[in-house]
Amino acid sequence: MKSPVLTSVANSLTSRRGARLWLLGALAVILAVFGLLSSIPAAERSTSSLVAGSDSATVAKLLEQIPDSGKESALLVAGHPDQQQLSNTDLAGLNKLSSKLSNELNVEISKPLVSEDGKLSLLTASWDSAGTDADRAMVTDLREQISTDANAGILIEVSGAPAFGLDLSATFAGADFTLLAVTIGIVAVLLILTYRSPILWLIPLAVVGLADRSASLIANALSEPFNLHFDSGVLSVLVFGAGTNYALLLISRYRDELHQHTDHRAALASAWRNSFEAIVSSNLTVVLALATMALAVMEDTRGLGIVCAVGLLIAAGFNLFVLTPVMALCGRKVFWPLVPRPDHETAKRSIWGKAAAAVIKRPVVNLSALVLILGILASALGATSVGLRQTEQFRTATESTSATQRLAEHFPVGETAPITVLASPGTGEAVTTAAKAVQGVERATQLPALPDSGSDRIMIIGNSESGSPESFELIKSLRTEFEQVPGTEALVGGTIAEAYDSHQSHLRDFLVIAPLILLVCLIMLWIVTGKFRTALLLSLTNLLSAAAAVGLGSLIGSMVFDTSALDVQVPLLAFVFLVALGVDYTIFLTQRVKQDALRMPLADAIINATSRTGTVITSAGVVLAGVFAALSSLPLMVLGQLGLIVGLGVLMDTFVVRTLLLPALFILLGRTKSPVFGYRGNSNTKENSSNTKLIESETHA
Repeated sequence: MKSPVLTSVANSLTSRRGARLWLLGALAVILAVFGLLSSIPAAERSTSSLVAGSDSATVAKLLEQIPDSGKESALLVAGHPDQQQLSNTDLAGLNKLSSKLSNELNVEISKPLVSEDGKLSLLTASWDSAGTDADRAMVTDLREQISTDANAGILIEVSGAPAFGLDLSATFAGADFTLLAVTIGIVAVLLILTYRSPILWLIPLAVVGLADRSASLIANALSEPFNLHFDSGVLSVLVFGAGTNYALLLISRYRDELHQHTDHRAALASAWRNSFEAIVSSNLTVVLALATMALAVMEDTRGLGIVCAVGLLIAAGFNLFVLTPVMALCGRKVFWPLVPRPDHETAKRSIWGKAAAAVIKRPVVNLSALVLILGILASALGATSVGLRQTEQFRTATESTSATQRLAEHFPVGETAPITVLASPGTGEAVTTAAKAVQGVERATQLPALPDSGSDRIMIIGNSESGSPESFELIKSLRTEFEQVPGTEALVGGTIAEAYDSHQSHLRDFLVIAPLILLVCLIMLWIVTGKFRTALLLSLTNLLSAAAAVGLGSLIGSMVFDTSALDVQVPLLAFVFLVALGVDYTIFLTQRVKQDALRMPLADAIINATSRTGTVITSAGVVLAGVFAALSSLPLMVLGQLGLIVGLGVLMDTFVVRTLLLPALFILLGRTKSPVFGYRGNSNTKENSSNTKLIESETHA
């Protein structure tokens, strides 16, 4: 992109005096951000699964009328590890422990409820809730006291909502540091292998590290006024991955230019101008795609999209306006020992150029074969189910999931997650009768009405685990059945209904946001290529690649994580990252093909562009796949699945789509009467092509 403004900015960033001023200004802004925002507490994931406006959320709000609604409870599951029946002595010991817990911890403990087979006992501990942190502290106290005083040979585990919350927070204790360390390690190793320099890799790593910290601080500052909840680990992974990609692109172009300029500042200015459009186009594509997540109903999805969009803007800004003056001050010797010098030798065609040349010899056959392979992988989506049970949320064993699994083996599974129905006054008996006729209901009991509204209250016990397909079908059947009972205005709530409403809202977010992301990518590709037909085909290619990645990831994930379904959050998050980030590499290659096609035949332009961008895009793809794979180090199933799918998808984009599929597509488009790109002049002109030199930096050799 040539423009007087860009030329002036590039010269300012790279000049001896300008580089110092830009760097001093950037450091002043960074210090101000660090100083002003470091004291702001870190944002957290949402602690509530309630969906605003849903029936289950309305029920939860109305239940606050009950005098004891301010109480929280936990389940104590007691039994022999070897499944022996509980003796009278065991039960007496449990009663004694209950009394001690009641006295020392100020909790109310119910009498032991023994299962029909006599092998397990269930006790309920309840207390006055003083907030999420206080409830989790109470669970910790219960567990510590039980470990000290429990009878020998009896295993007592604590479960329930506050216990699940405590175990979730415990699994993330130190996880952000671990994730950051793994991410930095992966990026450092890959940068060293890419640049083969003991010095150069430190510069982009330091700049991207500052961008990541700045993005985290700004995201935390935005969280409270805008009520944003998000996973900071995903934000760091995205900033590190995308930021490193931008750095690789800029430094690679800089190295190319150093082969043609004796003055390293002139080379850097030229590299900055030539990289600006590709970096900005790809960055804005991802930013706008992430911004569409602001339309999500689920709090975590909405918050993650907004802060990640902000984070990527910061990452691009650091690379364009901080990394550039740093490189200008360092000079060409920063590439030591492989310092690029001006030369006039024609570089050998790289392996990527050779692959592109082979593909475009038989483009129809190669394109058809590649599309068929991706289509087969994408077809695996038909057998992929969405939604994990509550006990499948963790990749590592926790006390709460273990207790829940033991309960399911000895008690009706619905006992631990009763369904609450609120109906119009005087209709409770009709609702209870209707509920008993629904398949999957173990029993339905009418309870005292709500004190303020007078709404009738019915408790329903099902026979399916919360989060399972059977439990969702039960909620759906109950709501359908109650609609047939006139005048009830029944609302179905409780843990299972909350999980169902959350599941439906996640699916709604996917159906609303996914088409918008595709539209954003299509428009950005249209702007880059200047031709709607080319942009549409590139968008469809990107969509096919993303679908294939999710299909392949779900197959491999079922074996790696031993699960038969994807977490309900994974489809949308994976789609966003795969489509939006996949467009990055498409834009990088397309931009170079478009530039080269102005001065050489299209076939030569495709080979040259693929050859010259080969190593940088491959390195960027491996880095991005590596940092997303780092998510697998975290114990939550959703992050493990997301890291695996996005990592595989990025590698597929890098090695299959960009290297093989796009060259075949471009050459076929060039055989039609309509130009491939929308600029003046014929992209297929052979004028002066014989004098074109294919100069390639050692990075791309």
